[in-house]
Amino acid sequence: MSKDSPWPEGCRGALSLTFDDGISSQLDYAIPLMNELALRGTFFLCPRGDDWREGVERWRPAYEAGHEMGNHSLSHTCSRGFSDDPRATGLETMSLADIEADVVEAERRLSEAFPAEARAYCYPCYQAHVGEGPTRQSYVPVIAKHFIAARAGGEIANHPATCDLHYLWSWAVRGNTGAELVGLAEQCAARGRWGLLTFHGIHQGHLPVADVEFRELCHHLHRSKHIWVAPVAEVASAINAWRKSGGTE
Repeated sequence: MSKDSPWPEGCRGALSLTFDDGISSQLDYAIPLMNELALRGTFFLCPRGDDWREGVERWRPAYEAGHEMGNHSLSHTCSRGFSDDPRATGLETMSLADIEADVVEAERRLSEAFPAEARAYCYPCYQAHVGEGPTRQSYVPVIAKHFIAARAGGEIANHPATCDLHYLWSWAVRGNTGAELVGLAEQCAARGRWGLLTFHGIHQGHLPVADVEFRELCHHLHRSKHIWVAPVAEVASAINAWRKSGGTE
């Protein structure tokens, strides 16, 4: 880390590989390859149900390998606009207290299974509001009370001096080519920024990216010496330390 940036010496930008929803293909395809190439990422989990311990236990080898087990809430509640039922529940029918209770219980469970000094949160469906119309309000302040950082959606990579760590922008990855993914990574280095890639299925399942395209990105990152690849909470911790040291002045 230098006064000019929070990145490790020799790195010109940072990239976090993030994965949502605890999808099996992440265990089958992403983690073995990342472990082979010494790349660590953030896997956002929803530890819900009576059998939640059994569900999260599948992720223990990834946790022990140094990957971050992030908080993706307990209920994964999104806007009720996704439903055709006017009686449907959703973020519009929730309060800040409802959201806080949900994410705090998820955190209690994750902390029991995967202790961590700091953990990142991920807004389900990239949405960070409760209520609607005159009652609509952001729940970002709730998340900021409990987590070092939080990932949302966005269009560009995050500048370490100006980004809101509790509403980080990310690129949604679905059907992208390896060349496109490498291009996004290189944008981070060219502009001195921190990019977050949001993956779901790898090679199969929900919103997938082909395994060959993911492999191309990972091998590029493994060879690269100028892009810091690290979990979300780790990069956020470095940015916090850099800001406190006067790095943004």
